Amino acid sequence: MTQQSQQDRSATRRGVLLGAGLIGAGGALAGCSTAAVPYDADEAGVAPGSQASSPTPAAPAAAAGTPAGTVLGATSQIPVGGGVIFTDAKVAVTQPSKGEFKAFSAVCTHVGCLCDKVAGGTIDCPCHGSKFKIANGDVVTGPATLPLPPRTISVSGGQITLLD
Repeated sequence: MTQQSQQDRSATRRGVLLGAGLIGAGGALAGCSTAAVPYDADEAGVAPGSQASSPTPAAPAAAAGTPAGTVLGATSQIPVGGGVIFTDAKVAVTQPSKGEFKAFSAVCTHVGCLCDKVAGGTIDCPCHGSKFKIANGDVVTGPATLPLPPRTISVSGGQITLLD
């Protein structure tokens, strides 16, 4: 065998190994996909409570004249400049300034993790570190790029009721 044919064979072997390595790396990266699928989704990627699944009925209003919806809790639970995550309803209720109550979906817009705390003026996601403003749900820190969607609440008689 000549030296030239040995070099050609080495180059071919290297090419095959390099190609196999690239395919393996591509497969590993595909397994780390960040497609926006909630963690509690079924095999089809549908989260409980979404339009594709059967809706859960709202809790009846506590008193006549009170809007129908789900009672989340008392206004006294929500600190001024902070908020509370109501995990069962997947909603974050905040009080950016005294007497001003806001509500946002607590489902992070990055990959669907449930935000777990409100601290330092932000609603925080534990999965990848996204943070959202308590006043409007806008992204403060990514990787999320979309704000938390607002939710509709009613504040009456010291109670916060989720309407949507």
